[in-house]
Amino acid sequence: MAAAIGSSSFTLLRNCALVVRPFSTAKVFPRPASAFSFRSKRVRFPVPSSHSRSRRLRFATNAVNDEEAAAKAAAATLDEGAPTIFDKIIAKEIPSSIVYEDEKVLAFRDISPQAPVHVVIIPKIRDGLTELGKAEARHGEILGQLLYAAKIVAEKEGVVDGFRVVINSGPTACQSVYHLHLHVLGGRQMKWPPG
Repeated sequence: MAAAIGSSSFTLLRNCALVVRPFSTAKVFPRPASAFSFRSKRVRFPVPSSHSRSRRLRFATNAVNDEEAAAKAAAATLDEGAPTIFDKIIAKEIPSSIVYEDEKVLAFRDISPQAPVHVVIIPKIRDGLTELGKAEARHGEILGQLLYAAKIVAEKEGVVDGFRVVINSGPTACQSVYHLHLHVLGGRQMKWPPG
């Protein structure tokens, strides 16, 4: 019986041919056979051409270069006492889509999301904490509160079963705002290694 099942499966596969066209449809055509016949079926799925793939690659490369340039520019003009865009968001001078807020932290949606869920979490008081690399023992409590807020945000956004927390620290990590912040990313399959 097992041999019969195996041979009929093989016969079914052998009697079909698959034709694929980029960004089009795939057709399954039956080969002429006396034992069986079936109609051709259309299955729609995109197959990127080399042109669109290279366009996407150029876009991704330009986006990476823009992020790197922004991070280098931010580091070059860093004034640790000057207000950042995040200070203006905390003061409600700049509108944001707030996801979570308590007395110590504020979480809002990123304006350039890298995942279906992309929320930025910041401490409301900077206290010299411009990047994780500048953290001191006295910052231990707020660092813990930021991570706990990431868990709350993940719950609120429905991604607590799988999310990523990212902290960019310094220009080589593409930090572009010098006010410590966490990115909570979720809602899609993450890849490893990141970046």
